[in-house]
Amino acid sequence: MTDAPNTTAPITIALADDQALVRAGLRALLERQGIVIAFEADHGQALLDGLAAHAVDVVLSDIRMPGMDGIEALQRLRDAGHTTPVLLLTTFDDSELLLRATQAGAQGFLLKDAAPDDLRDAITRVARGETLLQPVSTDAVRARYQYHAQEAPKERFSEREVAILRLLAGGYSNKEIARSLFLAEGTVKNYVSVILEKLDTRDRTRAVLKAITLRVI
Repeated sequence: MTDAPNTTAPITIALADDQALVRAGLRALLERQGIVIAFEADHGQALLDGLAAHAVDVVLSDIRMPGMDGIEALQRLRDAGHTTPVLLLTTFDDSELLLRATQAGAQGFLLKDAAPDDLRDAITRVARGETLLQPVSTDAVRARYQYHAQEAPKERFSEREVAILRLLAGGYSNKEIARSLFLAEGTVKNYVSVILEKLDTRDRTRAVLKAITLRVI
């Protein structure tokens, strides 16, 4: 697991997008916000080559690129044991892409029309080790993942647990959930553990996917 970036040092990222004007715009925007661009890439293989030579805190990559796209590059990184957080950008609010990105090991998924402050916040949160997955239509999730009756939750969920699941689906951290629901952070951690146990899943992302499929949320 990669070390968390020094909070006093600027966040360093790799920037991948096949459109030079988009890269230039993102570079100008992010550098004004104090983020350092270690290198740019215009396709997935160039991204992999750059990461072999540069250590970064976060990879910011377009999903749709010619040749090797952002998700395939991510899959190759994870297959090679590379754990640097990856934030994927897309112009499409496409649930199928969210599923592919999540399965490949992405920490974040953000639409390109996000506000500048939201983009910087997403990079900062992903660099801290958080997951940021914007809520999308759940229909594709249910169509893709079918669970049998024996895989249903072991117990019914309380209203508070459902509320926490919905916040997990929005990519909120335990601290943010605690602040939102006026709970102690330790209490939220206990709720999350109970939710994972009820859904028989080992991580938050799988719990959210299964909860959507089973119409818990």
